[in-house]
This record gives sequence, structure tokens and C-alpha cells, in this order.
Amino acid sequence: MPGYLFDRHALLAFFQGEIGAETVSRLLRQSQENAHERFLCLINLGEIIYLTKRRFGDEKKIDILSRIHQIGFNLISISASLVFQAAEFKAQYPLSYADCFALACAVNQSATLVTGDPEFRVVSHLIDINWIG
Repeated sequence: MPGYLFDRHALLAFFQGEIGAETVSRLLRQSQENAHERFLCLINLGEIIYLTKRRFGDEKKIDILSRIHQIGFNLISISASLVFQAAEFKAQYPLSYADCFALACAVNQSATLVTGDPEFRVVSHLIDINWIG
């Protein structure tokens, strides 16, 4: 059963109570109720870690990591084939390299990408996207 892949933009909005947080919260609840998987690419987790530490410090970083664990995300490891796929997307589309990993993970998992990042509009023909804001 396909699931949802949450990118950095969606999860930071959720954890920081920004625009789109309610949509992310609703999708997390629905995915749990309907037994849909919740995916997170390790590259995007790294983004969440460094951005949170930079803005809010270690305590908030640890809190968010704990919440990610409690939510039960299926963390997607980075394989050589995923690196090659992300690199191909980067060569073709004006996305950040980290966003290319989210895209590659969503494609590989046949998952709906959850994001509010407008950069993904250029690849909306490749995957289903649930826009959060």
C-alpha cells in the first residue's frame, strides 16, 4: 500500500507550527489510521537536524529527533542507486540536491510527496504531490 514521503519543508513546518502544519498533522493521523507508511529520506533528516540545531540549538534538535522516532517514520537509507537517481534528477531539473533525494525516494516507494516547497512544481508530472500550503 503506497504511503507518504515527507520532505524537510513539510516536517519543519509541522514541528515549528508554520503554514501547512495542520495539513501535515492531518496526513500523519490519516496515514496511521489507514496503515499507510510514512517515509523520510535520511538526507532530508540530515537537513532537519542541521537546520533545527542552527536555528534553535541542541535541545530542540533532540526533541525533534525524538518526535520523528515516535511518529514511526520508515527511514530510507542512501544506496548507490539512489545517489545515481538523485544525480540524474539534479542534472535534469532545477531542484536542490537534497530535494532530488526526496524525489528519488518518493519515486522508488511509489509514495505521495508531502511538501510545500514550490521547487517541486517542475517535477509534479513525475509523482503525486500533496501540497501543504
